This record gives sequence, structure tokens and C-alpha cells, in this order.
Amino acid sequence: MMRSILVGILVLTAAVVGWLTFQSYQSRHSGEPFGAPFALVDQKDQPITEAAFRGHPSAVFFGFTHCPEVCPTTLFELDGWLKKLGDDGKDIKAYFVSVDPERDTPAAMDTYVSNVSNRITGITGDPDKVAAMAKSFGIYARKVPLDGGDYTMDHTASVLLLDGKGDFFGTIAYGESGDTAVAKLKRLAGKG
Repeated sequence: MMRSILVGILVLTAAVVGWLTFQSYQSRHSGEPFGAPFALVDQKDQPITEAAFRGHPSAVFFGFTHCPEVCPTTLFELDGWLKKLGDDGKDIKAYFVSVDPERDTPAAMDTYVSNVSNRITGITGDPDKVAAMAKSFGIYARKVPLDGGDYTMDHTASVLLLDGKGDFFGTIAYGESGDTAVAKLKRLAGKG
């Protein structure tokens, strides 16, 4: 019962933070790449920079591998939406950026992401560099202590949509209807 209440509070918090994040994104100027330059590693421990978000539309989600519900649900849904788009979505690249790089090593990210999709690339790295990247993308993330010395992460739960220039295009909120999400991705791909 207590766990259900805690999960409910986390989901509600994530939804509110997602809405506020979307509002701040809308107020930014377009025409320039979104976020700041970064130098991290992907799930194969290969260097990755902001250049990965250029030359094609991107869907970027920030989360962590120990997430009990929001992250696995979002990644599973994102993979399904991309499959539903078929050829219309073939140019969209999807990324899962860890907000918990202390636990989310490249190997942990590879196992986690590979179990969900071959269309999503995991990104992690030095905790300070990950935090700076998340902040530049307007992502809220905070460590929340749990009983027994463990912790969870409270974080923005929206999928960020970036166009081929890396400009902010929109968001898909956690819990948004699948049809709406697919329509947004179709517009992102220039097919809708």
C-alpha cells in the first residue's frame, strides 16, 4: 500500500515537472541547437557528443536503470511508437540518457537498453558531465534517499523531441496517449 502511494506521488511529481519543463521549452528561442555541448559515452563505451542529435530527428529520454516504473514503461512505449511508424519513422534516432551515472555504467546501460530495443542508444558518463548536460536540456533530476541506504532518482519524465538541427521540437509527456505520441513523432519525421 505504501509503495503504491509512493509510486503515485512519484508519477504525479514527474507529470507536474514534465508539464513545467514543456512550458519552459516553449518559451525558449528556436533556431539554435537545444542544450549545451557534451562529451559522454554510449552504452558500448564509445564517445558520444551533441553531434549525435544532428542530421536527423531525435527522441531523447532522461532516466535510470533502477527506475521501478516510469523509465521501463517509457522506453517500451517509445520502442513501440517507433515500430508503429514503420518507414515513416526510420530516420528518428532515440536516446536514453542516464540521470544516475554512478550506477548506470556503459555495461549496465547496454544490458538495460538492449533488453527493450535495438532502436534506442544509452548515454552515460562522468556524473558531473551528465548533470551539466541534463541541466542544459532543462531536465530536473535529484537523488532521493530510501530506507536501508539505497536511493532512487526523481526526474523529468518527458521525452524531448529534437529536429534534425538539434532544435527543440516538442515533448511527449509521461502517460500521454499512444496515438498522440505517434502523431507527434510522425510530425517530427516530417511525415505528418
